Amino acid sequence: MKWSGQWLASPWRRSVIAVAAGALPMPAFPAPSWWWFAWVALVPWLLLLRTAPTGRRALYDGWCGGFGFMLAVHHWLLPNLHVFTFVIAALLGALWAPWGWLVRRFLGGAPGARRTAAALLVLPSGWLAVELVRSWEGLGGPWGMLGASQWQQEPALRLASVGGVWLLSFLVVTVNVAVAVLVRAGLRRFASPTPALAAVAALVLTAVATTAAHVWSPRPGTDDRVRIAVVQPGVISGPASADRRFDREERLTRGLVGQDVDLIVWGESSVGFDLGDRPDLTRRLAALSRETGAEILVNVDARRSDRPGIYKSSVLVGPDGRTGDRYDKTRLVPFGEYVPARSVLGWATSVGEAAAEDRRRGTEQVVMTVGDGLRVGPMVCFESAFPDLSRALARDGADLLIAQSATSTFQQSWAPAQHASLAALRAAETGRSMVHATLTGVSAVYDPSGHRVGSWLGTDQSAARVYEVPLADGVTPYARLGAWPVYAALLVLVGYGLAEGTRRVRRPGRRAPGPPAPPARTVRESPARPAR
Repeated sequence: MKWSGQWLASPWRRSVIAVAAGALPMPAFPAPSWWWFAWVALVPWLLLLRTAPTGRRALYDGWCGGFGFMLAVHHWLLPNLHVFTFVIAALLGALWAPWGWLVRRFLGGAPGARRTAAALLVLPSGWLAVELVRSWEGLGGPWGMLGASQWQQEPALRLASVGGVWLLSFLVVTVNVAVAVLVRAGLRRFASPTPALAAVAALVLTAVATTAAHVWSPRPGTDDRVRIAVVQPGVISGPASADRRFDREERLTRGLVGQDVDLIVWGESSVGFDLGDRPDLTRRLAALSRETGAEILVNVDARRSDRPGIYKSSVLVGPDGRTGDRYDKTRLVPFGEYVPARSVLGWATSVGEAAAEDRRRGTEQVVMTVGDGLRVGPMVCFESAFPDLSRALARDGADLLIAQSATSTFQQSWAPAQHASLAALRAAETGRSMVHATLTGVSAVYDPSGHRVGSWLGTDQSAARVYEVPLADGVTPYARLGAWPVYAALLVLVGYGLAEGTRRVRRPGRRAPGPPAPPARTVRESPARPAR
């Protein structure tokens, strides 16, 4: 232990270790999907933070760990944004600096039952506050939230229906803190067993809460099924790629004739021309609708003919042409679809594949009516990462959620699988089946409980596939109450701040400092003088 303390004394060495520790949760996300690793992946970072010699050093270690986390989870951006990926990770990593200070405050120093119990509440709340801030669209959105790593686990999906991905993140951090306390107690050979008992109690309570949610949380009741076809054309590059993509989508869609589908979904940017400028494409789509007996939801990425600017729009086409239902994407990808403060950050277009021209955004969400009354709520790509958007669509009466996506830019990375996994959480949160349709994979469909329907369409496939999709009624607790774990976490942090402020003001045994007392004078005896 003495050697390790000396080895960590170097600030640069600590910073490198903090970056590596912050990056550890990465394998918990797709493609590896080591979901179990998320429950202990933060422990090395927590143990490092608690050894910070000063509060300022803890801030630096929190920042470095946040940088490592953001860079690792978004590493697939590197081939496109290049050095700007590091800039973004450094800026967003600073959000974890206060969290690092909190870890040192609660886990450093002498352990105690009260401090441990407070740590098990305050530290997960602090993490949730960080996830809330970075979930803002302008900061990149909620991609890589820690709770999203649990998208395949039945108990986690049940919890998501109660408190959304927010509740999952809170519980994952709580378990990590408890394990860190146990590891620390083990290193000290349980010199003080009380903190370890508090950590064990937290683990037991987490297990009990998970079991209770699994048993008693309401399950969506499925009362009907619809047949949804997903058309995935695959990778098409080179000259006239938009025309050739449309031709392939048309050919794949025609293969659905006679399969009795209720709706056909094409991916994001599946139509590269405004349908108002290309009536020939509208006629071809209407003919496909008549042949297949189903309406087609396409996505247009083009300059509008009826207003200035480029929009990404979900457009419903029936046997007679456009139905009039249209949804313009409301939340855009920073740098991918617009450059924030372009006058200042426009240089990003010269070092990466940032948007040369800003897309325009829509103003409101739309619920479309398909066929005999099926109500669908469309989202476009990046928007499926936002829990509040799918919740709003479910509350507005959508029977089915649809995300039209295109991750072809990141085809050989983990991004397509990560994106497809988010739809499982959105389905479980809202109790609504969700279709994730892409141009080049991964396309996937999930039932109202978040379980996968059928198989994925991978990044190596070009196909049209029909899915039997169950429809559910009722409203989940999360759809009804919203992000209540976030509100609870913020209350915990406010309560801690007030308690800390009160403690400092009323700290017993401390007086206001006064002027320094004068130094005591030493009286030295003079030797007796001899009598004269």
